Amino acid sequence: MNTQKINFWQEKYTSNNIGWDIGSISTPLKEYFDQLKDKNIKILIPGAGNAYEAEYLHKLGFKNVHVIDWAKTALDGLAKRVADFPKKHLHQVDFFEHEGNYDLIIEQTFFCAISVNLRKQYVSKMKSLLKPNGKLVGLLFNKALNTEHPPFGGSKAEYTNLFNESFDIKTMENATNSIEPRKGSELFIKLIVK
Repeated sequence: MNTQKINFWQEKYTSNNIGWDIGSISTPLKEYFDQLKDKNIKILIPGAGNAYEAEYLHKLGFKNVHVIDWAKTALDGLAKRVADFPKKHLHQVDFFEHEGNYDLIIEQTFFCAISVNLRKQYVSKMKSLLKPNGKLVGLLFNKALNTEHPPFGGSKAEYTNLFNESFDIKTMENATNSIEPRKGSELFIKLIVK
């Protein structure tokens, strides 16, 4: 693993320098999870951070939720908050080196945290981690943010070009239920692997 990246993200969590963290699950994802019926699906949340999404899914009865993060502090925080969350589902690994086969992958502030030059690799890796007809669901920023450091933004046109070859784009629309600070700047996506 990349020690420099681990240290960078670990420092963010130990110093509580996590301005992207809203302290709870975001409304668009909560409402999406609330309508899921099959509690047996295998779910991955990469770059999960404090993993409020994983906590919420676990409390809904989903028992096959996996999280990835560089920061051990973030993973330990989830383990402490949710004592019965399976420890073997907490992965301190490089997303691009992770192996698995998932029905659903959740995107929540991970895409905007990786370097823009890794976006094609991100799409490829997502495709490889999903089962046939697997879904990539979540939120992408629909605005320019930074060019020198995370979070990196983007646009619907850029994302359509990026994902179109590997995924059927079922939904890529402005989120109507974003939290107040993110209103008008998030796209809700539901992409099905080709």
